[in-house]
Amino acid sequence: MPEQEMNQIPYEFYTQKRWENWLARAKESGFEIKESEDESGKESAVFVNMVDDVILACLKVSARFEHGMLSAENSLNILVEIRNLVLDEVEPISEDIDLMIDSVQTSLMGALAAFECYVMGDYEEGISIEELIKAAIVAEETDDLEMALDYTAQCGAFVLKGENLPDEIMAELPYGIVAEWLDGIDSIAAAMVGSDSYKEFEEDDEDTTL
Repeated sequence: MPEQEMNQIPYEFYTQKRWENWLARAKESGFEIKESEDESGKESAVFVNMVDDVILACLKVSARFEHGMLSAENSLNILVEIRNLVLDEVEPISEDIDLMIDSVQTSLMGALAAFECYVMGDYEEGISIEELIKAAIVAEETDDLEMALDYTAQCGAFVLKGENLPDEIMAELPYGIVAEWLDGIDSIAAAMVGSDSYKEFEEDDEDTTL
């Protein structure tokens, strides 16, 4: 595809208004952390959907990149714009909702790092996801969070290339920030299995606000 076409960005993949609408939905949910997950399950769905919506937008970017419709540079610029939107500081709503939004943003940090790693090809072929997860956990234990995020991002890049997260290791993850980042990677995997719609959009698609 000609360079000029690769550098054209057809529309906004994610917008400030879209993110603000999700934050408004979170506020309207009146979410409270309760003893039983079943009790708070319906209210907490909004936070899962927030993550999924951002990931779907990023998958649309990566799909265009894979098909040569966006250059690596433009793809990265779009992903950085999305990251800046969704990881920006959020005004306090309530203690419980704030905790959930913080969790959403932490998961998205891992997911977005994975998309950026994938687009830039900044991962080492031949290494297994299991090894990367173990390395990320060790890095977290030694307080090297930058390296931990790098290993996590590489896990996500391999997931975007079609590999699976190992169920056994994921089930036994120690509580910590790597586990939360990997939740974001798991959401990417689920979105890729759940639908191919992100691969089927027209050049004149318009961004749809909620």
